[in-house]
Amino acid sequence: MKLFFKVLLIAAMLVAILGMTGCVPGDGAASPDNVAGFFSGVWHGWIAPFSLIYSFFNSDISIYEVYNNGVRYNIGFYIAIISGFGGIAIFRGRNK
Repeated sequence: MKLFFKVLLIAAMLVAILGMTGCVPGDGAASPDNVAGFFSGVWHGWIAPFSLIYSFFNSDISIYEVYNNGVRYNIGFYIAIISGFGGIAIFRGRNK
């Protein structure tokens, strides 16, 4: 039974990773007429590590969307980067 759950977990992780790579920056979804906004910035910040690894194999992919709406995209991107990599932990008290 444990083997079944391990296989199921690995399959779910693979599906999640493949789903994330479908929404990476630079995939052609954004254009000068259809720019990326705040929530795209948040999403791109969360998946930045996966985008970085994927960009090693596909030169058209980047970790930052070039066609964005400016400040709102940047705020979403950096909020996700900071919270995703533990930057919010600096505001938490230490457990003694």
